[in-house]
Amino acid sequence: MNTIESEARVHRRLRIIGATLFGALLGFALTAAALASDVVTLRVGDQKGGNRSLLEIAGLAQDLPYKIEWSEFPAAAPILEALNAGALDVGYTGDLAFLTVDAAGAPIKAIGGTRADARTQAILVRNDSPIKSIADLKGKRLAGTRGGWGQFLIDATLEKAGHKIDDATFAPLGPVDAKIALVAGSIDGWAVWEPYVSYATIKDHARIVADGEGLTPTITFIVASDQAIAIKRAAVQDLVQRLNKARLWSLDHLGEYAKATADLTKLPEDVLLSAYTAQRTSPIVIDAGIVKEVQEASDRATRYGILSKTLDVSKAVDRSFTAAAAGSN
Repeated sequence: MNTIESEARVHRRLRIIGATLFGALLGFALTAAALASDVVTLRVGDQKGGNRSLLEIAGLAQDLPYKIEWSEFPAAAPILEALNAGALDVGYTGDLAFLTVDAAGAPIKAIGGTRADARTQAILVRNDSPIKSIADLKGKRLAGTRGGWGQFLIDATLEKAGHKIDDATFAPLGPVDAKIALVAGSIDGWAVWEPYVSYATIKDHARIVADGEGLTPTITFIVASDQAIAIKRAAVQDLVQRLNKARLWSLDHLGEYAKATADLTKLPEDVLLSAYTAQRTSPIVIDAGIVKEVQEASDRATRYGILSKTLDVSKAVDRSFTAAAAGSN
């Protein structure tokens, strides 16, 4: 055999080996792609300094058996809109804001949540305000979020003082606009929650004239779409458990939590530490007691005209997620 024939034979072998290797690699790539496509992706709505940062700070964002596609929103209302539209799987929101969309028939359920100290919802006034007590709120212009804690707290506080809910003028303003309005003096009072309460009292020297103790459940719900509950249940369940563990971690690491969140959000660390210390936010199990408490608040909100109709809260929640989490601890 001459040299030319030998080289030709070698080249043919190399081509065969190359084709075989290419085929094997292609098959491996296609298999890997198929496996990757089977990995569940949870689309989660978050607010700045919210659940994403809490999971990361607590060290619970690693080694997830699914992917999380985070989207950041300025408030709960657009999170609920995105859930209703099918653009998100999971989000979190105040109890009354959730019930507002539930009243509209949104395909969403509350599946978990937290409770904070009710005193961390408050009505604030300027330090130089003549308002000294809730009796002085009559005839005043009071701002808060429409359909949520702000409006509810104003109405409940007026009722507690023996006033009618229309004895004060309600100004539907979000937190940013309401803060500016209070400092400028264009409103007399502002109903809001933490960390806005701590910021206003520490930095703007505002005064608290009323709080939500005995008036509001002060529950923030983790909510999920009916579709996500049906087809991504295991991933949603795992996320609820991780969020609960992260929240318990935060109670023992308030300083660390405040510092890390301050670095992320650029909010003052002393404000966040004050807010977290006051809130003592803890995970809840959605049980019969929670359902009854939220039902009472829901009925009251319907009476105030905040909710459009009477709701059956038991049908708005899925108790199995936190029941399973409680049973696993």
